[in-house]
Amino acid sequence: MLKVDNVLKNYKKGGLFSSERQNVLKGVSFECENGECLGIIGESGSGKSTLGRLLLGIEKPDSGMVLFDGENVVDRKVRLGSISAVFQDYKSSINPFYTVEDAILEPMKIQNKSRKENKDKVVNLLNQVGLPASYRNKYPHVLSGGEVQRVCIARAISTEPKCIILDEAISSLDVSVQTQVLELLKELKRIYNMSYIFITHDLQAAAYICDRIIIFRDGQIEEIVGIEQLKDVQSVYARKLLQSLITF
Repeated sequence: MLKVDNVLKNYKKGGLFSSERQNVLKGVSFECENGECLGIIGESGSGKSTLGRLLLGIEKPDSGMVLFDGENVVDRKVRLGSISAVFQDYKSSINPFYTVEDAILEPMKIQNKSRKENKDKVVNLLNQVGLPASYRNKYPHVLSGGEVQRVCIARAISTEPKCIILDEAISSLDVSVQTQVLELLKELKRIYNMSYIFITHDLQAAAYICDRIIIFRDGQIEEIVGIEQLKDVQSVYARKLLQSLITF
């Protein structure tokens, strides 16, 4: 379903007039199947979030392609309504002047449904993410971090996408709230049969929700391993990274 084919990405390094380039992604290739949760783990600066932006079509690769159902995600029509995202910084993810209802309705505008249908769906979505219908008229600043992230998740699933990119989506939350959100994500995945790309530095969270994990190193894939085989990773780097994440 989602295929990354030999993707390279580099950025200008140094000042405005510098011609030096830094390679951030170096020939990355992998696939995420329908209904799969694929984790991406790596150290800070390894290129995880850059990859996430390419998967969303926010940025273009310098070479290679990201394909969704065989079509390039650079084309907005390909990803519109089919690929959503939940980011780490939930505080800036929602327009502070939007009510909860406005925020959830925003991506639903692409669907040819009546306003009443959409408003009814907002109530259902809030129920699915564990928030009462009365939250429709609340503003983000009066909600807790966990509640705002639940609203972000409701917005992400509002178009019933085939794939959601979760970029450090729980890392800013309290530990107890993280567990609740992970449970919510697992349940929504079961209901909608969505695929997740779960970008994180939290090995325990990845082990809880993911089917496979990509271990990322310096813009390249070091190893891809099923959750059941995590203890049997082959590369020295992967073993050291996983050990550091366990003891962190």
